[in-house]
Amino acid sequence: MNMVMRQILSAVLFSILITIIIAGTTFLAFPLKEWERLWEVEVFDFPYLMVIVGAPLIIGMIIGVVYGWFWRRKLHGIDRQLNELVKGQKRSKFENETIQEITAIEKHISQLEEKINKQVELSQRLATERTNEREQSLQEVVIQERNRLARELHDSVSQQLFAASMMMSAINEGDNSGNIAIKKQLAMVEKMIHQSQLEMRALLLHLRPVALKGKSIREGVEELLAELTQKVPMTIEWNIEDIKMDKGVEDQLFRILQESISNTLRHAKADRLDVLLIERDELIIMRVVDDGTGFDVEQAKSSSYGLQNMQERAYEVGGTFKIVSIEGQGTRLEVKVPALKEGETND
Repeated sequence: MNMVMRQILSAVLFSILITIIIAGTTFLAFPLKEWERLWEVEVFDFPYLMVIVGAPLIIGMIIGVVYGWFWRRKLHGIDRQLNELVKGQKRSKFENETIQEITAIEKHISQLEEKINKQVELSQRLATERTNEREQSLQEVVIQERNRLARELHDSVSQQLFAASMMMSAINEGDNSGNIAIKKQLAMVEKMIHQSQLEMRALLLHLRPVALKGKSIREGVEELLAELTQKVPMTIEWNIEDIKMDKGVEDQLFRILQESISNTLRHAKADRLDVLLIERDELIIMRVVDDGTGFDVEQAKSSSYGLQNMQERAYEVGGTFKIVSIEGQGTRLEVKVPALKEGETND
């Protein structure tokens, strides 16, 4: 039985009770000798008995319908709010509510909504923290594995390549046979070993990239290039200014430089490498230029993860990334990042 029917039934029963009380009071006050005369007495052209019984019933039914519809609408509003709360939708409000009980219920619903929102916020925060912890843990495992692999490659393959290179140099210097074909083949083997050494050093640089670890970017770049100068048969020149920048920008520029040098060592077959890091016209400019073999930039952009990674790093700090390469003439990479002064990042 719904709300309207219950209210109608209640009103009708109440009307019957009122009718009995009124009729009893009337008959006690004005006793009749002949009960049949009740059908003869008329009120507004209706028998008195019919009026005294029918009028309260009709009035009770009308009151029951109105009252039932009123409370049904109120309860429907409460049900709608609770349903919206369950579904996570924006909760609608009662407009100009004056009934104290309904206002109290709405207040409790608002408190419940606030509590649910806090629970959801807490759950999302915990989920984010767990995700970050998993990613950090996975990243640490990857870094440890890459360091292990780099150490093994350095201790085994790199040392063997170095030994093979020394042996080939000694063989070429001591070969007095005069056989030109053999000399060419030995020189080619020595060149291949040298190229393998370059690629191995580039791979080690990629597997175990040097971190700044509290150094400025100038100190980190100069240390990296000085170390490469001792290990790589290549002319390396640099011009690094002491530029103040955020640690995030320093880290991204340093990673881009490492990726660029790794690509040069592995693919460029260059004899010279120039690195520039300066600040001009409120821009931090990093430029890496080699005189290697060059490549097709458009073709490489669609297939090279390294180029995409460098571009994304530049965009992440609000910079621009440009690379120009001409086959047979070399490659020029340039990154420009706005040089924000202290206080500008907080505006």
